[in-house]
Amino acid sequence: MGNFSDIMKNTKNPNTVITIVDNLKKLGIVNGDILLVHSSLSSMGWVIGGAEAVVWALLQAVGENGTLIMPSQTMTNSDPTDYENPPIPLERHELLRREMLPYNPLTTQTSYMGVIAELFRTFPNTLRSNHPQTSFCANGKYAVEITKEHILTPQYGMNTPLGKMYDLKAKVLLLGVDYNSCTCLHMSETFSGVVPNTYEHGAAIMKDGKREWIRFNDIDWETDDFVMLGKAFEKNHNVKKGKIGKAKCKFFELTAMVNFGAEWIKNNRSY
Repeated sequence: MGNFSDIMKNTKNPNTVITIVDNLKKLGIVNGDILLVHSSLSSMGWVIGGAEAVVWALLQAVGENGTLIMPSQTMTNSDPTDYENPPIPLERHELLRREMLPYNPLTTQTSYMGVIAELFRTFPNTLRSNHPQTSFCANGKYAVEITKEHILTPQYGMNTPLGKMYDLKAKVLLLGVDYNSCTCLHMSETFSGVVPNTYEHGAAIMKDGKREWIRFNDIDWETDDFVMLGKAFEKNHNVKKGKIGKAKCKFFELTAMVNFGAEWIKNNRSY
């Protein structure tokens, strides 16, 4: 309760569904937008209704002709060698591979996505793509089209929800987070053609009604230079900035960012 007390004291005007929708419109979000959102509830200050109010406000802002999308990644469904904080003891590796619950788009919780994305996953009419580690959830006009295909690898390529968003000219809202949370930049890595394809992933899935532990090779994804990439993007592209409550926000076109990011990675990374 102490943390909530501090949030109330430090928030001059509480956020509501109405004020959030108003701030979203000021950023340029309109009815009919296809909107990919990365978010941090804690960055917003006091929100009356919490994460639920934010989801309702986002759905209202894009309207019945729009589509709201959020990442619903489950990176805890991975090989024990990937665990670092804390690491999994070597003698427990086979146990984890044997007992890890298989990915289920209806029930598997998100990991490290924040409370807004986790709640959005459970909303009525929200659909989810079928990737054991890097799924997306969508709600609205193009939800079926966006989530229906998500190949195992490359998991951020064209035959994925990001590929559909790329074709549909989606937009991105960073709500209280920076470019290092911008998932579409992993698509830039795929497009760049310079990132080594040498990392072996592991995950538990359901196949033909049976649980199976699978291994697959994919890009060794990085985020360390995404903030620098994003700042470079801002110099020559339209990035609208504003606030939703206390949260600093950025709003831009996904396709433009992906294309720019691919060229930037080609020119600025070395392997």
